[in-house]
Amino acid sequence: MKLGLQIPNFSWPGGPAKLAARLAEIARVAEDVGYDSIWVMDHYLQIPPVGPAEMEMLEGYTALSYIAACTSRVGIGTMVTGVTYRHPGFLVKQVTTLDVLSGGRAWFGIGAAWFEREHTALGIPFPPLSERFERLKEAIQIALQMWSDNNGPYVGRHYRLAETLNSPQCLRKPHPPVLIGGSGERKTLRLVARYGDACNIFGGDIDTVRHKLQVLRQHCVAEGRDYEEIEKTVLYPIDIGSDGSRVGQVLDNLYAFAELGIQTAIGGVAGVENLTPMEIVGRDIIPKIAVL
Repeated sequence: MKLGLQIPNFSWPGGPAKLAARLAEIARVAEDVGYDSIWVMDHYLQIPPVGPAEMEMLEGYTALSYIAACTSRVGIGTMVTGVTYRHPGFLVKQVTTLDVLSGGRAWFGIGAAWFEREHTALGIPFPPLSERFERLKEAIQIALQMWSDNNGPYVGRHYRLAETLNSPQCLRKPHPPVLIGGSGERKTLRLVARYGDACNIFGGDIDTVRHKLQVLRQHCVAEGRDYEEIEKTVLYPIDIGSDGSRVGQVLDNLYAFAELGIQTAIGGVAGVENLTPMEIVGRDIIPKIAVL
């Protein structure tokens, strides 16, 4: 089992003037202690579960490019990009550029988007949910075509590309893994079964995760897809306490996820800006779950 570090909050001591140095330090320590990947949210404003909209929020792909320059091994991706944020052709160009400049470490995290306030705040259209899922399906199709040898047109209901030329191509083969975020049973997990290299299921109780994986397995049967081909990830923030007193509880949860078939747990670390919690995770958690 692997751990991915999500960085959902950039409101750290010292403010914006110290933010770049702190982010670089966090990324380097995460890589050094054994994290497999680093992820940032792709939001324009801070989201309600984390804090008020006025809190600092970096643009996702700019932040990932900076993290890529500060590291050499970890995978990097958004958890996850809303399909409404960028035209799919441009988004694929961004992910490809990140992959090339990072030496083949990019992930393609994408979902249907949900935070209406950031759309209306910045004047970005926010279509109904059913349309967002239609656009999500087309965006994934565009990505896969642009990462193939097919440079021809793409004609969908919402997007039309005269050419799908993408040069330079990504270094990771056959392409950056497609991680589809969300746990919706009728649409999201069906898209995972059809197109995804990985799913990301929101954490919570073990029974819920077990059920979501069962639904994904059923969709794989219907789509003729090998369930084992899909990497199963869960969104699981880690809080070990300032002194590591909750390490045992975190390990119990991770063991339970692993028994269900979860291969990677991705989430923030409480107090990450202080570095010590990450160092404890690297010492007391990562080696123990690596053998699962």
